[in-house]
Amino acid sequence: MIEIGARVPRRRNRILRILGKGILKIGRWRVTGRIADEPRFVLTGGPHTSNWDFVYALMSVWALELDVHWIGKHTIFRWPFGRVFASLGGIPVDRNNPGTLFRDMLRGFAGQGGFVLALSPEGTRKKVKRFKPGFHRIALKAGVPVIPAGMDFSTRTLHYGEPIPVDDDFQAVEAKLRAFWADFIPRHPDQF
Repeated sequence: MIEIGARVPRRRNRILRILGKGILKIGRWRVTGRIADEPRFVLTGGPHTSNWDFVYALMSVWALELDVHWIGKHTIFRWPFGRVFASLGGIPVDRNNPGTLFRDMLRGFAGQGGFVLALSPEGTRKKVKRFKPGFHRIALKAGVPVIPAGMDFSTRTLHYGEPIPVDDDFQAVEAKLRAFWADFIPRHPDQF
């Protein structure tokens, strides 16, 4: 299965663990790799070409009982789902005021306990030439590594990779992520 470092933040919830494992099993998905023994990191998921990426990634987080935070458009945090999404690690972002998100993410990393932020560097499900630099800026400013996770729809595998140290060279980090995801087949290959 998968190895998880002892310092990786965990959210013990039997119901979510059973639900996550059950949905992955029904979909015939498996989770592989190793999550390094890091208490704080940016988890980058890709290739991101469909809404199913989020569903299966979230099921893996629940199955592994990881305490992961993720961002979503503020409009999905309205009633009746807002409180549920927030309790599951969701953080609303208002795209009209993005500066507050950066500040809030850094505050999360500066807290006492562990903090994991999951982002898609592509920033969209459509094909992009360049990744959005927000994940890099957050990791660099917080002094945390980036841990990649890749989804392969051809083998129904979600794989966690080794940490990527972050320095000022955004293009080098982007190249490492692209190399990590190069062999993964997304749900819509023409979008990656």
